[in-house]
Amino acid sequence: MQLHDAVVLITGANRGIGLEFARAALARGARKVYATARDPESIPLEGVIKLKLDVTCAEDVARIAQQCADVTLLINNAGVARFGSFLANNSEASCIEHFETNFYGPLRLCKAFAPILAGHGGGAIINVLSLVSWYAPVEFSPYSASKSAAWALTNSLRLELRRQNTQVVALHMGYVDTDMTAKIDAPKTPASLIVVRTMDALEAGEEEVLADEMTLTLKRNMNAPRPVYLD
Repeated sequence: MQLHDAVVLITGANRGIGLEFARAALARGARKVYATARDPESIPLEGVIKLKLDVTCAEDVARIAQQCADVTLLINNAGVARFGSFLANNSEASCIEHFETNFYGPLRLCKAFAPILAGHGGGAIINVLSLVSWYAPVEFSPYSASKSAAWALTNSLRLELRRQNTQVVALHMGYVDTDMTAKIDAPKTPASLIVVRTMDALEAGEEEVLADEMTLTLKRNMNAPRPVYLD
């Protein structure tokens, strides 16, 4: 899919990766960019159409789908990430919060926009995931579980939507230099670079983006042959 003349809708477009996606879409010639957030006034970018959207609210999603019936590219970026393990006192509440935003949010948006994309020839969906889709660090357990579920959702939707010619892209990455990771002392990739690599992959027709070296290394190790031990 090409960005030139596309109509793009981005969730969580008020900061970080979402804001960079909005900038990149404009720079690559998108005809229209819907930038959404819970507080649309917090979106610091001109040239986009700012809309209110809480991805955890089914009514908001239905309203947006009706209002933005010309969308050809959906970018599910809105997400939440909290520290915590499965054995923490608040783990059940944390899991519910993470899944509502990181799994059910994209699910709601994909269901609402799938027929819209079909009506415009197929279009594309980008789901913003993480390298923790593939493993579960203790300090991010609920977040990891929600992203793993979102990865499964992405893989299944790719097969289901192929019949209507919709390109479904999974974006995996490690730490990105945004306010969400400000308190984490680790190497981080600029959000703008993550977005450039994702948009290049989208326009090249790819279905998976491994957007930084940490993610590439993890994926290589996952795919490496493992020895078989026999008793």
